[in-house]
Amino acid sequence: MGDLLFQVIFYAQIAKEQGAFDFQDIATAISSKLLRRHPHVFPDGDMKKFGIPQNISADQVVVNWEAIKEVEREEKRKKGGKKASQQLESLLDDVPRALPAMERARKLQKRAAQVGFDWAGIGPVLEKLKEEVQEFEEALAGGDAERMSDELGDVLFAAVNLARHSKIEPEVALRYANRRFEVRFKWIEVALTAKGRSLKEASLEELDMLWDEAKASGL
Repeated sequence: MGDLLFQVIFYAQIAKEQGAFDFQDIATAISSKLLRRHPHVFPDGDMKKFGIPQNISADQVVVNWEAIKEVEREEKRKKGGKKASQQLESLLDDVPRALPAMERARKLQKRAAQVGFDWAGIGPVLEKLKEEVQEFEEALAGGDAERMSDELGDVLFAAVNLARHSKIEPEVALRYANRRFEVRFKWIEVALTAKGRSLKEASLEELDMLWDEAKASGL
């Protein structure tokens, strides 16, 4: 934390010497943003009203959040003039490209959904995922590596969409899947060791059988 604070102060000092902004400007900006983006916590953006009960649902909080951010984007366009308008001409332009691919996919889908470009329910999303898997199978059969990569990307994108519609964080779900695989595989290793055997000595059929046993045991 100390190293992080040092970096903030260091860059703030550089900016101050260049006449751009200073540390106080940073603190003021983040405070204003927190107040502005959380009217359910700070009614009317007023810190003095903190704690006043708000009759608002979690879904409405999300709707308000996105509406507030859209106002901020529009203000940024106006302040930047023509150049900024060109840079932010798409609803998706300010979704950070540096985000991990899975998280960026979720944000792109969520942003498009704001203007109604979304599936009406989870059923069509499941069908879309099946469609993408079928298209990958066709690419696989054709042996076209580039198309296979494209189609697999579509499968992953559709899977993220399924997670979003299911209100599941895909990153969290994948982490748990990784953990289950790890635990079950280690169970196989222990089971084989108990028999005086190694992984290399076991056949694929035996490994599959042990995997099923591990899964059936609740792991």
